[in-house]
Amino acid sequence: MTFYKIASILPLCVLMACENGPNFAELCEQNPEICLEFQEDTWCKRERIAVGFANLADKVEANDSNKFQQLIAYEGYAKCMAHASKIEHIKLKIKKTIRINNVMKAQEKIKEISLATRNSEHPDLLFFHWSRYLNEHSLAKFVALEGNELLEKPNRQVNLASFYAKRDPNKTLKLLYHALELYESDATLDTEIFKSIASIFADKKEHKQAYIWSKILHLYNPEDTNITDKSLDSYAKGSGLNHEFLDKVANSTLNKIIAGKFKSPHS
Repeated sequence: MTFYKIASILPLCVLMACENGPNFAELCEQNPEICLEFQEDTWCKRERIAVGFANLADKVEANDSNKFQQLIAYEGYAKCMAHASKIEHIKLKIKKTIRINNVMKAQEKIKEISLATRNSEHPDLLFFHWSRYLNEHSLAKFVALEGNELLEKPNRQVNLASFYAKRDPNKTLKLLYHALELYESDATLDTEIFKSIASIFADKKEHKQAYIWSKILHLYNPEDTNITDKSLDSYAKGSGLNHEFLDKVANSTLNKIIAGKFKSPHS
């Protein structure tokens, strides 16, 4: 079973500028030092913009929450640019050098912010330092927050679930369900939750539930190549399932999640 170690989706206001905030061009005009951090490149623009707004948010108000968003933004940029740096340019090989330099700058910023936040009590940073650096002290503090209002957010329930994944599948399932309960209507959903729930049921050989949650994943993100109409049909036939009925259950369940009205069957 696989989980994202930590939620990597930045808030919409970080990616696209808050409704009343500047757009990226205005950000660069008003804060040139932010936009001059990396050498200009045509690749990874979305990730670079995310870094820019994360840095602006921290500049306006430096706090642990914004530091966490910086770390996630820099990680996203470094990962994207590391891939881009592997692409050889026949005519402009200097591009590869620029991209490698940008990767190194991002990695240095990650180290810098990580060092500055290593003693943070912020839930997301506690899990970050465990998942990235195997900081047992941070993990212990994070797990100790179980049941605390501070963990009543979808990504934090997913992170807690990842801790219990190999220890207690039933508790893991309960936490993943609760993560879905915590989503507000029309929020962007973490599809790893669907994958993980389906995986748990597949391991338990509960084929109906495994099918339902795989179908939910396919309905919500049809571009995910892990699940296709063909693979779902094959699974249903191989397990002797009434896929027409289960498809209705999957549709109904997903609609409740999207509407922010999902209730855990383990409640």
